[in-house]
Amino acid sequence: MNCAALLVDAFGRVRESVHEAVAGLGPDELAERLDPKANSVAWLVWHLTRVQDDHVAEVAGTEQLWTAGGWYDRFGLPFPADATGYGHTARQVAALRVDSGDLLTGYYDAVHAHTLAYVRGLSGPALDRIVDENWTPPVILGVRLVSVVSDSLQHAGQAAFVRGVLRRR
Repeated sequence: MNCAALLVDAFGRVRESVHEAVAGLGPDELAERLDPKANSVAWLVWHLTRVQDDHVAEVAGTEQLWTAGGWYDRFGLPFPADATGYGHTARQVAALRVDSGDLLTGYYDAVHAHTLAYVRGLSGPALDRIVDENWTPPVILGVRLVSVVSDSLQHAGQAAFVRGVLRRR
């Protein structure tokens, strides 16, 4: 298996997890939080998608789909266009509401397609390119992409947990 195929598989697992976490939940369930400081399914999926969009667009040298694809306008959230959820307060998490899971999965699927188009063109040596010199050692492309997969799977798992608790109630 080459590195591109491995990354395609990893990001495919994220997509499956996102769709499973959101499937069949209504607006109130998507926004429900297990306690006043907890994240909702909607916020978790939005956040993991924003981070993937942000990070992949940066390394690919493209504009984020959040703005380029009109998703910022479709969501109509009370956040600046560059918000990804990092540092969000409990009040900001509570402010994220969507009319349906289709909006969340639609945005995720668009980002996923962009991600796959990018990673399919990568070869082993390309993964050694330094993409962030703000760390010691500097972050290379392969590490950045694995970090996005790891972070995304963790948040998708959290969303699945919240979903499970909500559905058992």
